[in-house]
Amino acid sequence: MTTLVFLAVIGAAFLHAAWNALVKGGADKLMSLTAVILGHVPFALVAIVVSPMPDPASYPYLVVGVLLHLGYQFFLLYAYSAGDLTQVYPIARGSAPLIVAAISVTVLGVSLQGAELLAVLIIGCGIVSLALVRRSDGLRNGRAAGFALATGCFIAAYSIVDGLGARAAGTALGYFGWLAALNAIALGAIVAVRAPKTYTSLWTKGQKLFWIGGGASFAAYAIVTWAFTQAPIALVTALRETSIIFALLIGVFFLKERLDLMKVVSTMTVLIGAALLRLSRP
Repeated sequence: MTTLVFLAVIGAAFLHAAWNALVKGGADKLMSLTAVILGHVPFALVAIVVSPMPDPASYPYLVVGVLLHLGYQFFLLYAYSAGDLTQVYPIARGSAPLIVAAISVTVLGVSLQGAELLAVLIIGCGIVSLALVRRSDGLRNGRAAGFALATGCFIAAYSIVDGLGARAAGTALGYFGWLAALNAIALGAIVAVRAPKTYTSLWTKGQKLFWIGGGASFAAYAIVTWAFTQAPIALVTALRETSIIFALLIGVFFLKERLDLMKVVSTMTVLIGAALLRLSRP
């Protein structure tokens, strides 16, 4: 993985943690998520206009990708309703690189060096270890962990599909522009049917989420989609999940969530894995 790709994905990790914190920190999480996803649209339209049309070979990936992103978004809501950002986010994001790496090696035939596999394992285990974190009342939160793990499965699935889709499309930005626009249309339609009052709150209270959260979310995954075409999907996915470090800092200093020794140890483990991943291949 080159230095450019490494730094770009680290930047995407920060942006991803930031928009997740905005959703978690909002009182109405459905409105917050809807604002962020609909906030993709202005940026997606620009991407579509300035990029070539994706190759038709990528269209099946686009359809499946939209469905997987919808599943991820709704399970993320369930998880955030049940647990803290510093528990839900790590489990959801930490399980994904382990699943992606396993599928990449066993199913897709991707060849990874021993040091790269070790780095992915360290990152994943460091993040998933936060499943041991207790709630603010001192009790373990199995329900939140379960939703977070299901969310991680969706993350792993859409990462693989989008990585293959962007490569087939011949244009990473064009592919993600269409994916983001279609995802926003689908989510917007579901919300309009199931919770139409959400739009009233969105237009009165969700402008910051729409523009700032939507912009951060779009930029984060646009970078990652490009990185999928530059480096092995498993390595990009693992590095992206270093966003746990940013999520922990945001959760503790801005959302006033509890910091304990387990969170610190897990974060240091992730940092070690990220350093090993950077040094494993030029």
